Amino acid sequence: MIGYLTPNYPLVAAFRSLPATRRRPADRVSQQIFKMAPKLSDFLNDEEIVASKGDLDRPISGLAIDSRRVMHGNVFFALPGRRADGNLFIDEAINRGAIAVVAERIPAVTSARVTYVQVKDARRALARVAQRYYKFPDKSLDVVGITGTNGKTTVAALTKHLLTDSQQRVGLIGTINYDLGARIVPSYRTTPEALELFGMLAQIRDAGCRQAVMEVSSHGIEQHRLLGLQFAVGVFTNLTQDHLDFHGSLEAYFEVKARLFNGGIGSAPRAAAINLDDPFGRRLVAEAPAPLKVVTFGEAADAMIRAENVHLDFKSTSLTLVWPEGRVELESPLIGRYNLSNLLAAFAACYALGRDPQVIAMRLKTFTGVAGRMERVEEGQPYNVLVDYAHTDDALRNALGMLRAITPGRLLVVFGCGGNRDRNKRALMTAAVQEFADHAWATADNPRSEKVAQIFADMKPGLTDATKVAFVEDRRRAISLALDAAGAGDCVLIAGKGHETYQEFADTIVPFDDRQVVRELIGLKRIKPV
Repeated sequence: MIGYLTPNYPLVAAFRSLPATRRRPADRVSQQIFKMAPKLSDFLNDEEIVASKGDLDRPISGLAIDSRRVMHGNVFFALPGRRADGNLFIDEAINRGAIAVVAERIPAVTSARVTYVQVKDARRALARVAQRYYKFPDKSLDVVGITGTNGKTTVAALTKHLLTDSQQRVGLIGTINYDLGARIVPSYRTTPEALELFGMLAQIRDAGCRQAVMEVSSHGIEQHRLLGLQFAVGVFTNLTQDHLDFHGSLEAYFEVKARLFNGGIGSAPRAAAINLDDPFGRRLVAEAPAPLKVVTFGEAADAMIRAENVHLDFKSTSLTLVWPEGRVELESPLIGRYNLSNLLAAFAACYALGRDPQVIAMRLKTFTGVAGRMERVEEGQPYNVLVDYAHTDDALRNALGMLRAITPGRLLVVFGCGGNRDRNKRALMTAAVQEFADHAWATADNPRSEKVAQIFADMKPGLTDATKVAFVEDRRRAISLALDAAGAGDCVLIAGKGHETYQEFADTIVPFDDRQVVRELIGLKRIKPV
């Protein structure tokens, strides 16, 4: 999070305690800055407070949710978590200079110099306070929120591409990076916590942007990170089995996604772009609240934005793009049927915003793709190598089904399952790979705190022909074996990590980029022994 939000350092300095030996008062500038500081009471409404102890009408220098990053004069929000409870870090936050604490309970032992505020739900309170603190940045932006199991990253990047022109830059908050208008920083979470989210939207607004595109995860919705955020357009891509370890069931998963469209996060978007080819998309349309403007997309004959005369090959996709007022023939460098759906989703989002369809359609031709999403690695080899983020059985099935149809030779796959994630989908992923692959190498993805052997044990019930899947713990070795096996006309898909440049283990994170590893290995394999 360092560098994502820029503290007001003069204001923070004004809160610093004077040394015990200093007798003169603080300088006039510091005194004036302190007097101009916002007050805690400016951001909390009476009905949001269950109980309090201490002065609410006191100046503050900022907000914090990580005790290690608290600065002088900050308000510390003690958030409950699945791994750690923020209440355990209240003392550390106070020692670092916090002058107020917002939590779901007031500690038994309190400090006289600190204000304590008890709220019913700390995450909901954080979202409300952050939005007010950053002066409602979403009200000054047309925010496009994209949700669904698959396709969020590509649709977000494509929508940003379609909205951007020489006169207007568009912000982006997503899985790969955060484009804040004046700078681009690496992403650490698809949908950030409310504090960072509203802070970044404020930076996007202050950089002169008028539109922002963001990926909306189900975790972000469930944990109230987007509470109160006003979306101009909500986009629904699809819904498949994923994150069921978090949500419990597919029905509960859908219910969370639907909140983006039915006002469950505080207010419904002004418009929605919904995939009519997905059964949950049709259900979402049927359940949409009456005032919501719905734009449907897909290959279905009753979709408002639809693709006709589709031709898919290994290098491009050609189609007739149809909308209520017109149609156009176009060719896109994106490949695969699911990328066709992503293309329609982005077009539908821009159409819902009121953009000129003819202009937007022409820009579709110039979008070359997203890092780690069916990204081709070309080093002059006689076979094709693609790196993709597909890490669910449905995503693998879609990717491999598309590649099977356009690959003249064999289809070879390297894949794995992440540790500390839904164990039920592991066998399903193995089965999905075996539907289409001629041979596969199962390997480590991000094992996290799980043993790779345990992950393999969960994957093996999905085997239909054990001779066609090799289990290799070392990911680099698995990729090397797949490249050794490939010949002219074959296709090697390395799935699961996509754009990621690291591998996550129990106690460490090591550099690992599938694309770079492929380049290194192909180079080494060209070296002939003397």
